[in-house]
Amino acid sequence: MGIESLLVLLLVGAVAGWLAGQIMKGYGFGLIGNIVVGIVGAFVAGLVFPAIGVSLGSGIIASIIHSTIGAVILLFLIGLIKRA
Repeated sequence: MGIESLLVLLLVGAVAGWLAGQIMKGYGFGLIGNIVVGIVGAFVAGLVFPAIGVSLGSGIIASIIHSTIGAVILLFLIGLIKRA
């Protein structure tokens, strides 16, 4: 993985984590936490979307949307676990 790929991964993760924190009020984790949530969210969405037959296309915007939806799912699951 080149430095450009790493920077894009961190940027997409940060944006997706921030957007997910805005959508799910009260679940922001700071800059580093949001990056991690965004990256893990992209992984979660990468597992869930193909299983249900959803494709968002390619490109940076599609990657951000994909990662954001996965991060929202992740934050929702974290919220369920915290309540229990």
